[in-house]
Amino acid sequence: MSLSDEARRNRAYWNRKSDEYQERHAEFIGRPEPRWGVWQIPESELSVLGDVAGRDVLELGCGAAQWSILLARQGARVVGLDNSERQLEHARQNMAKAGLDFPLVHASAEHVPLPDGGFDVVFCDHGAVAFVDPYKTVPEAARLLRPGGLLVAQCGGRGNIARFHAAAREVGAAEPYADHLVGWTGPWNFAGAEETAERLERAGFADVDTWLEPYPVTPDDPPAFVRAVCLRPHLERLPAELHDRFVEAVCSVSGSELDYVRLNIDARKPS
Repeated sequence: MSLSDEARRNRAYWNRKSDEYQERHAEFIGRPEPRWGVWQIPESELSVLGDVAGRDVLELGCGAAQWSILLARQGARVVGLDNSERQLEHARQNMAKAGLDFPLVHASAEHVPLPDGGFDVVFCDHGAVAFVDPYKTVPEAARLLRPGGLLVAQCGGRGNIARFHAAAREVGAAEPYADHLVGWTGPWNFAGAEETAERLERAGFADVDTWLEPYPVTPDDPPAFVRAVCLRPHLERLPAELHDRFVEAVCSVSGSELDYVRLNIDARKPS
């Protein structure tokens, strides 16, 4: 199955940046318990996945499999999917260190090469739902779940880092960045709760619960974090010699706090 343009760009980026990302954020994403998103909220507090022991669980966008490894230790039968070969190489290394072995699938979440109805839980902590077409990934999740199966995901929602993006536009409108950034709208599509619920219902989900939750966060190292996460698309358009200046300028305008808005998704396939 051919990749969409966005999935192709995403694959190339993560193959290129995976080593740096895993090294830089090893402590942040390698906590000893499952934690959600950049907010690092423990699953033990939210209990959105419930008891996964003995259940078939698919992670869409598993990266280096930190989440999947933790769920496997809780007794889940895990499959990890990621669009990046290099991310999956890191996943295999982490699995070997943990003394675990479970299937890893190299594919985009838009077209998952797995049979219908194979999972009790499909989940995504940012990962695939943040990077690919939801009009393709949501029906795929429905196809992959058994009757009564659970879809859980969290990603940026409407209004996410709006203040930060405004700062980036302000800086990007000035020289020497304007020739590269003025008129460019970026790849972001931060959906609202209502439109997301409608999309889930059209795909056949029931018991749909979606909501937006403002959750400001201050990274431990704001410039490093926004360079790796928030400003990645900007930097892809800028010459390398402008990267440091642009990151510094945007951080100076925006401040260190990021105005995150979390979109929470909880839906079930009818029994």
